[in-house]
Amino acid sequence: MTTILLIEDNPDDIELTMLAFEKNGLTNEILIAHDGVEALEILHGSASARCVPRIGVVLLDLKLPRVDGLQVLRAIRADERTRLLPVVVLTSSREEHDLIESYKLGVNSYIRKPVEFDAFVEAARHIGMYWLLLNERPPLDRASTP
Repeated sequence: MTTILLIEDNPDDIELTMLAFEKNGLTNEILIAHDGVEALEILHGSASARCVPRIGVVLLDLKLPRVDGLQVLRAIRADERTRLLPVVVLTSSREEHDLIESYKLGVNSYIRKPVEFDAFVEAARHIGMYWLLLNERPPLDRASTP
């Protein structure tokens, strides 16, 4: 089963995301990184060989402590092992700079977190349906082979 890597520092947003996925019947394993350093350790550190091949999508908040979301995205795209991972920015940021910079760095999708719970649940349903069921991605262990 495909794993979701949720990179989010706000405990309320983590709980809301988990609840929204549960409400939509998404039973995928969810790894949680609470800041950019923890995310990069999962993706590029000692846990990488174990975790990365299972990850189907990264849900990335931009406003993170220690290493911000744009730096995490830059590191994901710069590393051969993770450069093809689907990354969805899931943020409350309304800054145009964040949107433009995310796409410049190769984000696959940019979603502003809905404020209302029902709207968030619906957004989670769409994320799950598209990124976990419909989207096909290359196997990461063979992505760098010609």
